[in-house]
Amino acid sequence: MSQATTISHQPSSWFIFKEITKFRLSISVLFSSVAGFFLGADVIHFEVLALLMLGGYCMVGASNVFNQIIERDLDALMERTKSRPLPAGQMSVNRALLLGLFLTSIGLIALYWINPKTAMFGAVSIFLYVSVYTPLKTKTPLSVFVGAFPGAIPFMLGWVAATGSFGIEPGTLFMIQFFWQFPHFWAIGWFLDEDYKRAGFQMLPTGKPDKGTALQIVLYSIWTALTALIPVAHKTGTLYITLYSGALVAVLGVWLIWAALRLYRRRTAQAAKKLMLVSVAYLTLIQIIFIIDKFFIQ
Repeated sequence: MSQATTISHQPSSWFIFKEITKFRLSISVLFSSVAGFFLGADVIHFEVLALLMLGGYCMVGASNVFNQIIERDLDALMERTKSRPLPAGQMSVNRALLLGLFLTSIGLIALYWINPKTAMFGAVSIFLYVSVYTPLKTKTPLSVFVGAFPGAIPFMLGWVAATGSFGIEPGTLFMIQFFWQFPHFWAIGWFLDEDYKRAGFQMLPTGKPDKGTALQIVLYSIWTALTALIPVAHKTGTLYITLYSGALVAVLGVWLIWAALRLYRRRTAQAAKKLMLVSVAYLTLIQIIFIIDKFFIQ
């Protein structure tokens, strides 16, 4: 009876895989890559899109696996992460390491099959995330700045996968998502500040949820909104949007800045959580607007 009960409560292999690769996060990152692919492609080659989706998920998933291996003892200290597969004893470190290496291999092969530049950017992303960003999280708030580089690569990666080249167009996509990282992750760092401190993570620019941090969040929100409007000027090569779409992107930018100002005024965990949700919606919506503009308005 007790044995049957114990067995029934064992998580499935699929559940463990989703947790160790951070399935929802990986899918959201993959969405950025797919959006960049549609923006860069003149003709949609579905075999290339399939390889991008496979390689993109494997690379992001591998980054998350290696991150959880490195931080397994720290994850056990935080309420938010103590039930992850490694601190919960649902997966051994050796198995996780094998999974991470397997995903990395499959990811690099799939991306290289598309073109070498896509594989190179994928490799740079996983290296920066695992070898630089992750160790810095307990040492300096500048880790968020470092982490913004691999975090901004997916949007750009899709364009490179579609075109095989890097230029001002994917560079612009990179900058949009680069500036976006700061209000998004500082908002998370704000409402999870106490939990992060249990593990010694330094995620906020001033080290605490104060007026200085809130001001920087507002500034980066403004820069994010302005960067997303650059394609309206038709100065970014073949990446551009019409004035109609630019107006919608501007409205979304005001929404993001408003949420940041709300946090600046109130400085509460609830306002930070609201900003985090707004930032996710903002990035998703502007990517959709860019795609609709290219295929249905221009």
